[in-house]
Amino acid sequence: MITNSASGTNLHEIAPAIYRINTPVEIPGGPKFNFNQYLVAGDEALVFHTGPRRMFALVAEAIGKIVALEKLRYVAFSHFEADECGALNEFLAAAPAAQPVCSQVAALVSVNDVADRPARALADGEVLSLGRHRLRWRDAPHVPHGWECGFLMELETKTLLCGDLFTQAGSGATPLTDADILEPSEAFRAQMDYWAHAPHTSATLEKLAREEPRTLACMHGSAWRGDGAALLRALADSLEA
Repeated sequence: MITNSASGTNLHEIAPAIYRINTPVEIPGGPKFNFNQYLVAGDEALVFHTGPRRMFALVAEAIGKIVALEKLRYVAFSHFEADECGALNEFLAAAPAAQPVCSQVAALVSVNDVADRPARALADGEVLSLGRHRLRWRDAPHVPHGWECGFLMELETKTLLCGDLFTQAGSGATPLTDADILEPSEAFRAQMDYWAHAPHTSATLEKLAREEPRTLACMHGSAWRGDGAALLRALADSLEA
């Protein structure tokens, strides 16, 4: 579904009651690119990534097709960066009961200073219940970057909200694919290496693989369906090489 014809912002369900909001963008002097946010609709709805602040109206419009924006309960993100949480305070203003959700480190070093309301800071392995959905936080420091980085694993649908992992260039026109995303994501990394290459990267990816995700909800590019554990281990091998 196209939710804004001027921007091309679109909305698609990639797993039961989990929706990908995609906006293609033009980067001056660079390749076509895209930003994704994920709405987990339930008794208490959660959005993962806000998009940049200037994209708030587009994301809010798309969310409104599924749930009333003012009913949003949680605004979650992987790490503190403009495309992850640039519109955080706009969401908090629009949804009076909404609360930021992030890692304990993110809350300590950035979020509780910048956000207009205190964060729900999750520990590694902690489960957040939305009613229909339950999400487990996994700390992932410096994977791919950011000391405070982490991800959410939706336990019913086995969907890993995996942030900047498997970033793909282009418009992200295909909402959900079972085609290879490792090669295009590694090709993008070869042009613009955004990884921290920390010594524990492989161990962190193995921790995520043990969650055995069946859907990978990528922040940039298509979401992916298949053996997520195998793909995460293949990524670790590629990074080691």
